[in-house]
Amino acid sequence: MEKYILIDHTADIGIDVFGNSLQELFANAAFALFDIITDVSKVEGAVEYKISISGIDKEQLLVNWLSELLYLHDVKNLLFKDFCIVDIQDNQLNASVWGEVFAEDKHAIKTEIKAVTHHCLSVIREDHRWKARVIFDI
Repeated sequence: MEKYILIDHTADIGIDVFGNSLQELFANAAFALFDIITDVSKVEGAVEYKISISGIDKEQLLVNWLSELLYLHDVKNLLFKDFCIVDIQDNQLNASVWGEVFAEDKHAIKTEIKAVTHHCLSVIREDHRWKARVIFDI
């Protein structure tokens, strides 16, 4: 099963993300975020970060999750490649993520993502699997 697909969206980048569980859906969304930003095959999982996020529902939780990862990328210059959702409820997520600090001689930024938006945002369960749509402001 594919983790995600890019969707056409004017002046932004959109993704449809898939997962057999809510944990896998959120992990695949994070992977898609960094796969758009850089070549994740060149990122090593050298450093682990623990992340705890809350939101009023699954959609807000997804935006907050991806926004926190984007914040760590922007402020601490981190790139991530592995994502383990330890626990997830309707309004709480606990995860471990692995990555490393951006190194100019090793990594290239393919696409600068400014923000995770609420535009066309959805998290649904259909046919025994999860699907989400997220639009990134570039």
